[in-house]
Amino acid sequence: MEGSLNMQGNQRILIIEDEKNLNDIIVKRLILEKYGVDTCFNGNDALDYIFSVEYDVIVSDIMLPGIDGFEILRRIRE
Repeated sequence: MEGSLNMQGNQRILIIEDEKNLNDIIVKRLILEKYGVDTCFNGNDALDYIFSVEYDVIVSDIMLPGIDGFEILRRIRE
């Protein structure tokens, strides 16, 4: 389920959550609300998405495999 899930929404949201069940719940709800949603399960992939696509909102877990949520935020701010 990783990747772009719905392109109908006007607003793009990136969900970064390594717990698959929680990730699925969040993404399904956002899709029902007609948002465009991308999802990934680790910090390294998240940075690839962040620097490739312009997002309106990024929702991230803190404790992630690879790069954690705090480091993702530091790199966005650089």
